[in-house]
Amino acid sequence: MTGETIRIPIAGGLTLAADVAGPRGAPTVILGHGGGQTRHSWDKAEQQLAAVGYFAINYDLRGHGDSDWSTDGDYSLEARADDLAAVAAQGSRPFALVGASLGGITAMVAASRGLDPAALVLVDIVPKMSQKGVERITSFMTANPNGFASLEEAADAISAYYPERPRPKDLSGLKKNLRQGDDGRWRWHWDPSWMQSPRGDPRFLLKMMDAADWTDRVPTLLVRGMKSDIVDDDGVDDLRRRIPALEIADIRGAGHMVAGDKNDEFNGAVIEFLSRVMPPA
Repeated sequence: MTGETIRIPIAGGLTLAADVAGPRGAPTVILGHGGGQTRHSWDKAEQQLAAVGYFAINYDLRGHGDSDWSTDGDYSLEARADDLAAVAAQGSRPFALVGASLGGITAMVAASRGLDPAALVLVDIVPKMSQKGVERITSFMTANPNGFASLEEAADAISAYYPERPRPKDLSGLKKNLRQGDDGRWRWHWDPSWMQSPRGDPRFLLKMMDAADWTDRVPTLLVRGMKSDIVDDDGVDDLRRRIPALEIADIRGAGHMVAGDKNDEFNGAVIEFLSRVMPPA
């Protein structure tokens, strides 16, 4: 099955949107995007994984993109971890989890709750995040609750937040991360109540990782953007202490949005790692 979009049932009568590519029955790679993004941030990675023989499942997290919004406002990490288990059931074993930011946190929580991946790739995310970076991203994501009058205005906001990335001349790609309302304004393609939902104890993930057993047996790669404001040396050292066999791929010139900043280098690092620890054939 190649190049198909499917709907995956999850709890509460909701469904998630996912693109699948590659041969059914092959080792599966599940791609989970970052908070505020959509599955389209993985489009090229999905196709390259399929091209080397993996079955790729590239899904929109609940409340994002074309996936359903939670009717009861449940955007907890536990709910997201259960969602990920439902996504994994669409593929075959062995399977690997590749998660950026929120997608990576979801993968760590799911593994800690019993999901058993053959490999894990964390994309610029660690349990011990830089709070300064987290606050900066949160401020950006909540800065325009009424959206933007045009795609140009949205592009200006992104450029102000992320000046290192060149402002695109063609803004059509922005349409994948924005939706136009009946009032003509463009808003981010996610449920705003997600950002308003309770965050819980910020030490939740640290405590869960302390009790986890997968950290001693699941091959894990951290792909780090060297210009990231989320992952600092302290966070890397903490993760290395938790995962003694941790591998690290440093992507120079990339910030927190590693796949978007240096897509080819990112894809190459991920495929090289997965080809060693979970070969496609």
